[in-house]
Amino acid sequence: MRPNHTPPTHANGGQPPTLEDLPLSTFHRLLTVRSGGGSFVDGYVLSIIGVGMVRLSAALQLSSLWQGLIAASALIGIFCGGLIGGPLTDHFGRKRIFFVGPTLFIVFSLAQLWVNGPIFLFTCRFFIGIGVGIEYPVATALLVEFLPRRHRGPRLATLTIMWFAGAATAYIVGNMILGAGGAQGWRLALASSALIGLALLLVRIGTPESPRWLLSKGRTQDANAVIRQVYGNTYSTADLPELPQTRKVSLLDLLRSGYGTRLVFVILFWTCSVIPVFAVYAFAPKVLLALNLHGKWAAYGSIAITLMFVIGCVAATAFINAMGRRPMLIQSFLWSSLALLVLGVEANGPSLVILLAFGAYAFFIGGAQVLQLVYPNELFPTEIRAVAVGCGTSLSRVGAAIGTYLVPLSLDTLGIAYTMYAAAAVSAVGLASAIILAPETGSLNLAEAASLDT
Repeated sequence: MRPNHTPPTHANGGQPPTLEDLPLSTFHRLLTVRSGGGSFVDGYVLSIIGVGMVRLSAALQLSSLWQGLIAASALIGIFCGGLIGGPLTDHFGRKRIFFVGPTLFIVFSLAQLWVNGPIFLFTCRFFIGIGVGIEYPVATALLVEFLPRRHRGPRLATLTIMWFAGAATAYIVGNMILGAGGAQGWRLALASSALIGLALLLVRIGTPESPRWLLSKGRTQDANAVIRQVYGNTYSTADLPELPQTRKVSLLDLLRSGYGTRLVFVILFWTCSVIPVFAVYAFAPKVLLALNLHGKWAAYGSIAITLMFVIGCVAATAFINAMGRRPMLIQSFLWSSLALLVLGVEANGPSLVILLAFGAYAFFIGGAQVLQLVYPNELFPTEIRAVAVGCGTSLSRVGAAIGTYLVPLSLDTLGIAYTMYAAAAVSAVGLASAIILAPETGSLNLAEAASLDT
């Protein structure tokens, strides 16, 4: 599919601008849907477990230990999937690996219909997590390597909006299925993600390979063919502002090359932004019950908080270029930390105050959430981009898995107030990492943003 615009020229009548200077086209919008669809499924499959947790815990007679393990199982899978997803994406190409995640979603979502114990369910969720972990490096790398410069931040941020939209859909659809599905409704709710996985698989058919990846493998002729197919015959690899190096890169190479500090920053801020969020999504009903929100307050509260996450991400996406990456990350962590602190102080307060504080956290953490997929893809060059994103995904999920596992134990032993204080402390660490390490990349092209000399 070719863009629906005429190739522009410079004001002086010279050569056309680079591919990063072109306006957004129909192809870019379709690719955003194809990549964002993965984020939608990710949000759905990781959140639907929170919807069914109370019912399935009763049906399978799960202890607090097993509840934590099952909630964390997908995060453990993400850790493994991220570690293998980056190298697989760099070795086999973005296009081939683009279909692995949806396949895993379909197979192991359907397998949950026959769950007969905690080990079986843990296994299904683990492999779903592997699919999610693979999605992060492949979907974001493919998208960023096609996007025009000024649309790079907002379009990558859109993937985070899609994640929360998927999570909101999981709570809405999941509660509808639980209401109509009877005693086994939780099985149908967990398996419902197979339909979304199938839709994602079908919409991705016809996606081209990344010209930048082809160039990194020395396949210049194939790269030119893709560029002509997408942009028209007037363009070629010469119109790319960055020519990737043809070399193999391991994690050790990544650290030795001078990108270690950037990787530490990505892991730190990503971890601190996801630990409270995953804990909320995995145990939202239980957390709200602990905060004395019962019945309809708890059900409506879960949906309202999820919608606030979406609104926060939409607002952050709208201002990401105008506000800048670094200021947005700092402000996001600052105000979300304060909101969690209020939740700890007002743990036994009025229901309305609790919902407002939860809503404030959900809104303000949107800035850090959208930057999870922006910073990693901007701070590393093509030949190590997928590896870096995969490492960031995996290592950030270690903390998220531990945090999610500890939530039910913390609620049972320490109580809701100290659990919220702990979440506020995690966000405060994220704030410190942003102040000390966050760079500003908004005005740079992809090569400049990834350069260590910038």
